[in-house]
Amino acid sequence: MTLFRDIPIQIKLMRVIFLVSGIMLFVTCSSFFAYEFYTFRQTTIQKLSTLGEIISTNSTAALAFQNNEDAQEILTALKAEPHIVAACLYDKDGHLFSQYPSILPLHALPVKPETKGFQFVNSYLEGFQPVMQGSKQLGTLYLKSDLGAMYERFKLYGIITALVVAASLLLAYLLSQILQKSISSPILALAETAKAISDNGDYSVRAIKLGNDELGSLTDAFNLMLVQIHNQNQTLSEFNQTLEQKVKDRTIELETVNKELDSFSYSISHDLRAPIRAINNYINILLEDYTGQLDDEAKRLINIVISNSQKMGTLIDDLLSFAKLGRKDLTKTSFSMKLLVESVWEDAYRLEQNRTIEFILDELPDTYAEKATIQQVWINLISNALKYSRKQEKTVIQISWEDQDKEIIYFIKDNGIGFDMQYYDKLFGVFQRLHSPQEFEGTGVGLAIVQRIIEKHGGKIWATSKPNEGSTFYFSLPKKSL
Repeated sequence: MTLFRDIPIQIKLMRVIFLVSGIMLFVTCSSFFAYEFYTFRQTTIQKLSTLGEIISTNSTAALAFQNNEDAQEILTALKAEPHIVAACLYDKDGHLFSQYPSILPLHALPVKPETKGFQFVNSYLEGFQPVMQGSKQLGTLYLKSDLGAMYERFKLYGIITALVVAASLLLAYLLSQILQKSISSPILALAETAKAISDNGDYSVRAIKLGNDELGSLTDAFNLMLVQIHNQNQTLSEFNQTLEQKVKDRTIELETVNKELDSFSYSISHDLRAPIRAINNYINILLEDYTGQLDDEAKRLINIVISNSQKMGTLIDDLLSFAKLGRKDLTKTSFSMKLLVESVWEDAYRLEQNRTIEFILDELPDTYAEKATIQQVWINLISNALKYSRKQEKTVIQISWEDQDKEIIYFIKDNGIGFDMQYYDKLFGVFQRLHSPQEFEGTGVGLAIVQRIIEKHGGKIWATSKPNEGSTFYFSLPKKSL
């Protein structure tokens, strides 16, 4: 690499530290920003959805009695939310009943209510919330919010990130000034001694030993070699006038030793770069030996360098959720598994109205588990069955169960694309996918979450499949929990 070629070793070491620190900071900041962007969008949707539920609940009476003044008063309460730019109520026939603000042009509002839910459109978050009285829909609420809060938050994060990066790089520079000396000084001392010997032929020169590590041992060996060469030179001088043959022999021996010395000097100059790999060890030594001289921020940043240099990797969004799931305590209750599955299926089927789907749901026994997490299990399994069977002319999905000695086994079967069982070991891994993202969307975390939920309940999950012949996913729940 030209970045490290033909430059002093001190600068090489400083560049290595800077490069590692910069890469780690970039990966960390990028991961943090991506996570914040995702979570803030989800939080914004959840907040607006909650607000919509509150407003729609308060609007039931106004719509039921066709009281426009009450409806207008309820919408006017949105003044407390500065980011709400538009809102309106539609009656059960889809006609505009009331709006906020009252001076808002009619063309700024949708002509009629659309599908329930909130989504980002251009630079706004907007959506519809049904106004329900029991099972009867009295009308629809429309809300539209700008993204000012998101932009303000990201601006603040940008400033903080810039300050952290600047401070971290400054600290990395200061540390590199200190740390590189512990590696470069012994090597430079050896190189200077070798150069002095090569220039002057004075083998009485000795390299200065600066420590008891590997470089210290190398210095001892180098000095010992110099002693041997020096002694050999003296012996040759004593016999130079008396024995010509002995002089020749000693000369040959000296030339051999000189070649070894040249080879050794070359090794020092070109091949002794392995100590650079020990930079993390020296950082650890710095933490151990000088921990009292470093403040908490310095320790934290050093630990960041160590951790990121070892792992080279980011948190992600789904993964954090996966980790939190492992720490969450279960709150178990008795409930109807069939009613739960029917509810999940109805929500999933609303998004698949244009498909021909045969759904077979057998009688399912009640269970004792945490309802919210088991609901998530069915959401993931049913959505996968729908997704991977979408290319079939007719989709067939069956949900049933089996009774075992100590457990109940539930299963969902589809006639979708299936998968090759030789890749089964990747099926429940985090971020592992058996189909390309271009073919089927997804993050590769859903089945890992399902596995974690089932195992936390004391059960297990597995699957069988053949390419183009569909898949069957099984999971068990202990019967003793009932």
